[in-house]
Amino acid sequence: MREHPENKSLELYREMLRIRRFEEALYEPILSGEVKTPCHLCVGQEAVAVGVCKALRPTDVVFGNHRSHGHYLAKGGDMKKLASEIWGKETGCSKGRGGSMHITAHEIGFMGSTPIVAGTVALAVGAALAFKMRKEDRVAVAFFGDGAMGEGVVYESLNLAAIWDLPIIFVCENNGYATHMPIKKHFPMKDPYLAPLDEWCTQIDGNDVREVYETTQEAKHHLPAFIEAETYRLCGHVGPDDNILGDHTDIRPKEEVERWKIFDPIETFRKHLLDKGHDFMTEDFSCSWIRDRIPESVDKEVKTAIEFARTSPWPEKKSLLRGVYA
Repeated sequence: MREHPENKSLELYREMLRIRRFEEALYEPILSGEVKTPCHLCVGQEAVAVGVCKALRPTDVVFGNHRSHGHYLAKGGDMKKLASEIWGKETGCSKGRGGSMHITAHEIGFMGSTPIVAGTVALAVGAALAFKMRKEDRVAVAFFGDGAMGEGVVYESLNLAAIWDLPIIFVCENNGYATHMPIKKHFPMKDPYLAPLDEWCTQIDGNDVREVYETTQEAKHHLPAFIEAETYRLCGHVGPDDNILGDHTDIRPKEEVERWKIFDPIETFRKHLLDKGHDFMTEDFSCSWIRDRIPESVDKEVKTAIEFARTSPWPEKKSLLRGVYA
């Protein structure tokens, strides 16, 4: 499928839909036990990953966290390799050794993810320092959640970035919960964006992909920068859970979850495109892409990726320690 080269709106929509449909395709394999690795899904948070990564250049780098399927795909990661990694196959992006929370694709600037809270923030600062020392025109991005704002390494990283004037963007995906704890119980201020030491900082609607994209473009002119993107995960902390599949047992109030579904970033952006139309295309042509052509293309890609993972070979036992620390 070839999209109009000048239509950023369609690109943003397609990338969000790719992430959503891929993760939805994981529901059944997770629940049936076919997928063994814990999967922290970003359903509901796609606009942050897409808005930020699509504002970056190929030479810029991204560091993820435990919930990074979206970051990986938005930065240009191969969907088939991601699926294979989740299935633990040799063809995975981490050779089947990492699973959902340890994914990497250095070739496209996705430098890695880790389940350690705030574990990659300092690494992003190190990359930004290297860029400055080498006089390279590149930017590092650190993605982390509001729960990471309770980790000392975040403040150490903010401090060094400010002192050394580093080319880095800190992106706090504030979904209101650190695992199961509401932010008001673990953070002394209302908004994490008030915490940065001397960074250009702003608070935005993380469910509005246009605002995320435009803010990231602006942040590149004010480095180091801190963006707090307010968003919400529609699944539970790990796996699809019953918010998607049936009876409500989530610790979060059911009314709260239902209220946030109204602000689903993909559906609201889809309605915006259909209601307003967009540049470079006639209304009829654009609607056909949004309603049919893009979803059909995405579904085909997801189906191919899952089938690739299922039919790929397992790592050989004799190679299990290859590429890992002994």
